[in-house]
Amino acid sequence: MRISDVLRNKGSAVATIGADASVGDVIAVLTTGNYGALPVMDGARLAGIVSERDVVRKLHELGPDLVRTPVADIMTADVVTCSPGDSALELSRVMTERRIRHLPVIADGELVGIVSIGDMVKARIDSLEVEREQLQSYIAS
Repeated sequence: MRISDVLRNKGSAVATIGADASVGDVIAVLTTGNYGALPVMDGARLAGIVSERDVVRKLHELGPDLVRTPVADIMTADVVTCSPGDSALELSRVMTERRIRHLPVIADGELVGIVSIGDMVKARIDSLEVEREQLQSYIAS
């Protein structure tokens, strides 16, 4: 299974936030959309990623002033990304080993989706279910 298969099943729509936004803006989008992370865009370029964890960790550091802080000050700028042709199983390993919960999907230099560790687990369970059904059908025939 490839990342393109995961995106085909979950959809490729992705909420983003501008690099000039405040952390208050990030919090609004995260909570309204029930997202765990947002790619941070500088125009059409992926500039970083910001997650709920980033917000919570900086809130502990900066307190209530955090909401006025630019997202660029708390985002992860060195973003691990993947491409639609990457193996979902291999990326699941990478995500687990590196403790990454969200991976932006880049094709031809453009953001085309985002996958979470939950998406990867669901894809694996679905794949195993199909295999189980095929084995049951084979045994029954």
